[in-house]
Amino acid sequence: METALQLSGLINLSTYEFESRSKCYGILFCGCLYLFPSKNTTVIIREAITADIPQIQIVRNSVKENMLSDPALVPDEDVDDYIHNRGRGWVCEIEGNIVGFAIVSIKDHNVWALFIQPGHDKKGIGKRLHDEMMNWYFGQSNQTIWLGTSPGTRAEAFYRKAGWREVGLHGKAEIKFEMTADEWRNKHEL
Repeated sequence: METALQLSGLINLSTYEFESRSKCYGILFCGCLYLFPSKNTTVIIREAITADIPQIQIVRNSVKENMLSDPALVPDEDVDDYIHNRGRGWVCEIEGNIVGFAIVSIKDHNVWALFIQPGHDKKGIGKRLHDEMMNWYFGQSNQTIWLGTSPGTRAEAFYRKAGWREVGLHGKAEIKFEMTADEWRNKHEL
């Protein structure tokens, strides 16, 4: 079901009801649909569990930047290993659906993944997942943490804004970022 209000011919403000019967509000602007949870929607950030992996894979494979060339490159077993053995993972859940996740490796001292499902970006979900992950990581280790991301992406801008330092290149021309425990703690002191 959809209801809509046309605003000056450019913006279409609509209410969408999905199969889960949860409501969200959308703005259709210049051909792009931006979805927002209704004001009474609960956003939950929690630790990831094995049962979350199918929805984590859906989010991972729905992104438009930093896409996997082959989804088989990240099998469910690897995700399970990272969230239970190598480090920890967190998910953002809205109305029972996972719309974002973050995974950090304490063994490799790196951010393994941080992805938000299209339509749920630019709502603070990535920042909340990032901060939860970083607080946990630096609660476990004082080792410098690193990550790699493609240049010229929103992820690059996100990490720069979050205080990560560019230190060179990693892998196939990805930008390598680092953050020390002191840098994290100084940025988040009250």
